Amino acid sequence: MSPFLLTRTLPEDATDAALRADVLQGLTHTPKVLPPKWFYDSRGSELFEEITRLPEYYPTRAEREILLARAPEIAAATGARTLVELGSGSSEKTRHLLDALTGLHSYVPVDVSESALTGAAESLLAEHPGLHVHALIADFTRGLALPGTPGPRLVAFLGGTVGNLLPAERASFLASVRGLLTPGDALLLGTDLVKGESVLVRAYDDAAGVTAAFNKNVLLVINRELGADFDPRDFDHVALWDAGHEWIEMRLRARRDLMAKVPELDLVVHFAAGEEVRTEVSAKFRQDRVRTELAEAGMELTHWWTDEEGQFALSLATAV
Repeated sequence: MSPFLLTRTLPEDATDAALRADVLQGLTHTPKVLPPKWFYDSRGSELFEEITRLPEYYPTRAEREILLARAPEIAAATGARTLVELGSGSSEKTRHLLDALTGLHSYVPVDVSESALTGAAESLLAEHPGLHVHALIADFTRGLALPGTPGPRLVAFLGGTVGNLLPAERASFLASVRGLLTPGDALLLGTDLVKGESVLVRAYDDAAGVTAAFNKNVLLVINRELGADFDPRDFDHVALWDAGHEWIEMRLRARRDLMAKVPELDLVVHFAAGEEVRTEVSAKFRQDRVRTELAEAGMELTHWWTDEEGQFALSLATAV
């Protein structure tokens, strides 16, 4: 087996087709919505990396703290010979697990970005020359078939990204992950935890305005890819805590009555002054809720680790 394989499971035009469908459906919906995955073109990814270094944005630091402290325990509990990472991106945090998983044979990063997968694989293979990397260009929210690699397998979904899925979407996703697990396999799941409203809102509305630029970047993506004429200056960035659902919502609020054209979709979008488009939901969790949602998907929570301040959690679950 070559040390690096790349398998495309998405059609070449899948991203363009998905963007068209999401924008058409979302901007004709009441209320208007756009999925957060469209933040992440190259500029959006740079902005998010900047966000992770902001003093207000604690999740990345808290998760890294857990990984640094607990990676040996994770390795001992799983004995994984294959690490599968969903939404792997740059695979930056993965390095802590790779160093601890001394018996690891294969790493399977899964992402929609071919360039991110290739760049991460080249870097990891330079650091771990004995590792076999089989990267998948795939959308893990739409079902996934894993390559044949040695077990036991550890499926990692880090960063709290699971919170971007609405409850029904999350249930479907966790059930699909359960379908990937065979006896001895495990899921390592990152979840941001419920905490004070002021801490949460600051994390999504930083003083420097980086998150605001990140939020508005979705408009620039639509402009570039679909020929739209949105002016980001016409919108305010809004971050709100919904205590009933226990999630943060990011929105873009129109500063005035306006109209935007999306020529590639033959669409004209009207906004009233103050009208909003929701661009992200980020659910926050309690241990009991994580345990219940895993159980409903056919998995048992076996380990629960948090950072010292109790802001973020990594949980380990196995199939039942």
